[in-house]
Amino acid sequence: MKKLTFTSVFSQLLLLLFVIAWIVPTFGLFISSLRDKDVLAISGWWTSFTTTEVNEIYRTKGKEDQIKEGDYYFIKSNLFDENQGKEIYRFGITSKNIDEYEVGETALFKDETEITVFENGDYFWKSKEEFKKKKGKRIFVSAKSPPSFTLDNYKEVLLKEGLGQAFLNTFAVALPATLIPLIICSYFAYALTWMKFYGRDLLLATIIASLVVPLQMCLIPVLTIYNDFGALFGVSAKSYPGIWMAHTGFGLASTTFLLWNFLKTLPSEMIEAARVDGATHYDTFIKIVVPLSIPSFASIFILQFLWVWNDLLVGLVFLDKHPSEIILTAKLKELLGSRGENWEILTTGAFVSMTVPLFIFFSLQRYFIRGLVAGSVKG
Repeated sequence: MKKLTFTSVFSQLLLLLFVIAWIVPTFGLFISSLRDKDVLAISGWWTSFTTTEVNEIYRTKGKEDQIKEGDYYFIKSNLFDENQGKEIYRFGITSKNIDEYEVGETALFKDETEITVFENGDYFWKSKEEFKKKKGKRIFVSAKSPPSFTLDNYKEVLLKEGLGQAFLNTFAVALPATLIPLIICSYFAYALTWMKFYGRDLLLATIIASLVVPLQMCLIPVLTIYNDFGALFGVSAKSYPGIWMAHTGFGLASTTFLLWNFLKTLPSEMIEAARVDGATHYDTFIKIVVPLSIPSFASIFILQFLWVWNDLLVGLVFLDKHPSEIILTAKLKELLGSRGENWEILTTGAFVSMTVPLFIFFSLQRYFIRGLVAGSVKG
């Protein structure tokens, strides 16, 4: 058995801490996205598996629902819109004393009408005179709410809030903006690694130097160039091709550098043997380098895709905000400003935006790990 040391135990505990610190908020976000909006606003997600005590306000039916029985007029209904499983244990008729009465007791309004509320939300409102007001009375209830989950938040977010179209728009941006630099950098990195030409080292140094240039410094100059080209050819710079090229330009240096680090670890004898057999650079790249570089390609694909998918700044600069172009992060930012009090909208929207990166990562994680450690040990 492997001998345990303080360093190994500490590293394993630290790794476990990082895993928990990542999983717990993600799980909490998922649970929050499935909760009822009224319960979500007053309690944390960790209470969703236990019965929660809630204080809520409901309004009775108005005069249109009254019926006459004998000498009295009645309005009978249920405070809850649907069977939610809630159990009322106290209620009140004023905001100063919201739990004045127990269920089954009769409360007296100022207009001398009487109301009785029962545990399941049923009530009857009784009056000697005919009800005149169109709106009903406010009823304050203290109830026990059992654990409940719903998909209504997802229906509202995807169908009513426009997040579904933003989801598709982000796909239309992310896939080409990931594949284009991946294809270009694969040829570029091969040329820098196995082809000898004048200025190769200077070109490599330029790529490495460009990694330290902040993206924010390039946005306005690049957009200005795009606008000039757009005016020349009569097309808008703020379009999908424009943002594809922007992401390609911003991501090409890092993807090329990562792939170059991997390709230089491949055995040079194998490349030389292919040349002796008469293989061209294209044949060598397609038949030898590409099959051996799948883990590296996968890791670069994941990193580039996650960056593009989660991008906000480039999307705001190179795309308009109308529904046919707005991306997911920009839509979430818009909802944060207009629906900031609606936590069910924000949590559901945030989890929707996380689903694709999580799927991509877990689908390609074995290649991702191999791609990251590739080149750390030669042979």
